[in-house]
Amino acid sequence: MKDLKGIVKEYSNGEVTIIWKPEKCIHSTICWHGLPDVFNPEIRPWINPQAASSPKIIEQVDKCPSGALSYFYNDKTKEEIKKTDKPKSEETTIEVIPSGPLLVTGNLRIVKKDGSIDLKQEQIALCRCGCTKNSPYCDGSHITVCFKG
Repeated sequence: MKDLKGIVKEYSNGEVTIIWKPEKCIHSTICWHGLPDVFNPEIRPWINPQAASSPKIIEQVDKCPSGALSYFYNDKTKEEIKKTDKPKSEETTIEVIPSGPLLVTGNLRIVKKDGSIDLKQEQIALCRCGCTKNSPYCDGSHITVCFKG
């Protein structure tokens, strides 16, 4: 398997730039089922930001459960983007993805089996198939083991 560690790809339509970090991708397929004209794994490059409006792209990228996809506006500095980020909800939600991970959104404190703690204020994907190599997080192994659940 190809080592994807540290790879970051950027795709821009001039107004917004989509950032893709393949090592974080869990292959939920939410991106290409939701906006197949922009996200199409059958062609290269697989992201075509010219195929939809920036608001549609942003709406779809915000649904990425792993954080593999993100974006920034080209006319704003990273500091300005942080100030305009949506406020995080105090509520924690858990969504079961059919034959995939648990999507957990909210302010999270995760205690791992070695006792280390991850603090997250975002959406994460937790493994349900038991085959991840990055426990407790989903790494997409459910696809290769044909997990059903």
